[in-house]
Amino acid sequence: MRKLYLIAGLLLVLAAAPYSSAQLLPDHFGAWTKGSCPAKPAITSLADETGQRENASCQFSSHGTNSITVWAGSFLDPSSAYEVYTSQINPEMMPSTLGPNSAIDREKLLILVGNVLMRVEQPREVSAEDFQQLFTSVRAHSEQTPLPPIRAYLPQGFTDGTQKYTLGPKGFLLALSTLKREEFANLADEVGFGSAAKAEAMMAEYHRGKDSAALLLIDYPTPQLAEQHLRHLEQAISSAAKQAGTSIERKGTLLSLVLRPSSAAYGNAVRNAMNYETNVTWNEPHQTITDPPLLSTIAKIFIATGVFMVVAVVLGVAFGGVRVLAKILFPGKVFDRPEQMDVLQLGLSGKRINSRDFY
Repeated sequence: MRKLYLIAGLLLVLAAAPYSSAQLLPDHFGAWTKGSCPAKPAITSLADETGQRENASCQFSSHGTNSITVWAGSFLDPSSAYEVYTSQINPEMMPSTLGPNSAIDREKLLILVGNVLMRVEQPREVSAEDFQQLFTSVRAHSEQTPLPPIRAYLPQGFTDGTQKYTLGPKGFLLALSTLKREEFANLADEVGFGSAAKAEAMMAEYHRGKDSAALLLIDYPTPQLAEQHLRHLEQAISSAAKQAGTSIERKGTLLSLVLRPSSAAYGNAVRNAMNYETNVTWNEPHQTITDPPLLSTIAKIFIATGVFMVVAVVLGVAFGGVRVLAKILFPGKVFDRPEQMDVLQLGLSGKRINSRDFY
């Protein structure tokens, strides 16, 4: 009986596998209804590096006339999905108003929804309202952790579509090829992807008139790791590349490489515009202290002084009164006892001074 339960459970898991992949996409959104979905949709070239979990590609039709293809893939986390997203955008695509990480051209729309990347073929057939329903449905089943902060370190002014983020050597080499900087492919072995360094890289192309440069940023968990890989990368850069203006610098945990700039001045200008500051202290809890009113401060001073004077008089009278009473009631027995007193005498007269004469 137990074997039958195991076999039945295995069959249910196998039957649910293609169904769960298709569930990346809703059955319908707006005026669009899901149609056929291939059992084995195509995967991305970075599937192994980005930990692609599942993907689905389905046909959607509207009123039986218009048809579009929607592909969706879920990845290990939003950072991995962001790597695939940047690998597929290009300068010919325009930013879309549907979301902060979206791009569109005549043939396709790319949009990042948490750890899910979506691609819509023939997006002009779909209204903005229908798109919002689709994204809302997918967002409900995606991870919404923050994207890598290194993407914000890039200076403004890069050519849109050239920004590339990578967590591994495959994405790194693909980005160099896209930016036409293949001569730096040997750096992939020295960056520290996938090792204890856990490096992540971001690069983009910059243009200003006739000037151009590619900026590569590599971030590490600690400054020590950044310094260690800085030395390896310096040795990996060829002499010809250094003569052409390629340089590398470290700032905290971040390495910045200007790859083949048109001039050293323009390369330095791009690097100096980085949005990165080192933090060497923790943000401790604090409170705001406000000065009290001046009249209140003066009043407190007078009150404290008066209290101090009253206490001084009371203690003085108490101490002196006890001493005087003791001398009157018990002369020579409590204070100034003759046997404990020494009198210095100059000897101007022959009479010896008696201490009792003081009373």
